[in-house]
Amino acid sequence: MKFEDYRISDEIKKSLSKLNFTKPTDIQYKAIPPIMKGEDVLAIAQTGTGKTAAFAIPVLDRLQFSKNRKRGDGIKCVVMVPTRELAIQITEVFNEIGRGTRVNTFSVFGGVEQGPQIAKLEAGIDILVATPGRLFDLVSQGYIQLHRVEVLVLDEADHMLDLGFIHDIRQLITKLPGKRQTLFFSATINEKIKELAYSLVNKPVRIQVSPKDPVAKNVDHSVMYVDMDDKRFFLERVVKENPDKKILVFVRTKVRAERVMKAMERVEIESMTIHGDKDQKDRLDAMKKFRKGDTKLLIATDVSARGIDIPNVDYVVNYDLPEQPENYVHRVGRTGRGTAKGIAVTFCSPEEKPILDEIQSYLTKDIKVLEVDKEDYEATIDFSAEAKYDWRALLKEAEETDEKVKAAKAKKAKAKAKKKK
Repeated sequence: MKFEDYRISDEIKKSLSKLNFTKPTDIQYKAIPPIMKGEDVLAIAQTGTGKTAAFAIPVLDRLQFSKNRKRGDGIKCVVMVPTRELAIQITEVFNEIGRGTRVNTFSVFGGVEQGPQIAKLEAGIDILVATPGRLFDLVSQGYIQLHRVEVLVLDEADHMLDLGFIHDIRQLITKLPGKRQTLFFSATINEKIKELAYSLVNKPVRIQVSPKDPVAKNVDHSVMYVDMDDKRFFLERVVKENPDKKILVFVRTKVRAERVMKAMERVEIESMTIHGDKDQKDRLDAMKKFRKGDTKLLIATDVSARGIDIPNVDYVVNYDLPEQPENYVHRVGRTGRGTAKGIAVTFCSPEEKPILDEIQSYLTKDIKVLEVDKEDYEATIDFSAEAKYDWRALLKEAEETDEKVKAAKAKKAKAKAKKKK
């Protein structure tokens, strides 16, 4: 079945054609029909399967022909997401697919002044994409009215729970109409997510895509055993062996991200970082440059990059192993999106082996091991620009020390000769 066969508006079909969306992905094929019928949906789908379009297409079609389309009546659809980057990205998808429908989509999130957001809200919008914290703040202040909402979408629900948004979500639900359509999307499922999902949906259509292997089949993922202090040399090698590739590197902490960037600077590799301590402007700038390919290496933490759809990421490097096994799936899912092929490699140090065991247990199978013999391992370090830099620095330091010693000896000899006189 092709998108042109769906009973959706000509305007949406035209936009999909321009975006080269011809056939639906598995999640789109399974989710679009029940959403168009107005049913609640509970979908578990791994990252990179096209779930944003799975709810954006039917929601836009519904609102385009809604009898209550007057913007003055209030917001008709709320999409809740865990991060600002994801809010911006999903808004772009709605605007691209909805071009020509006159359905207006806008996003609100924290980390920026709320004044311009309030002004846009007061002008009237149809679809609001928001992070729970900022949404809750604006609702509490009376700037957002939710009494006319017809559709609620929770995307990346598992990540919202990880970030502690459960209280905000439950508070916001009380302000929504009881009679509404609820679409619940999550990449993973556990008891907490089930509890939240079933408290929100009503007799949902349950959809689960690729439950046996949470990692997409078009991602070639492997693990390499590397000592913690040697990881920078192997990252340098990956980058230099793939000069034209977009490489996304995951680290555990904000401090670590900056340190890895500095290590790359020392070997003359340009990179950018994205994490919670960066200003929103800097984060957006880094994402924009990476998307366009102006920057080939982006170093990120899990929180900042979760759910982000960056086109044509060729390589994912797990510089540090994630503490949550599910995050492994989200990380490697940044590459090999849609029908594209992708490569992901994990650097595992001896002290991280227990974390790797947890990840493999979660995946219910072992990750392929990239064997590196002793000779190749040592060569990677020896041929590193940083190793050469260190060697030159040590040589220079030795030369300077020799000069100082010679100068001190000469001074001492001069002083001794002066005493004899």
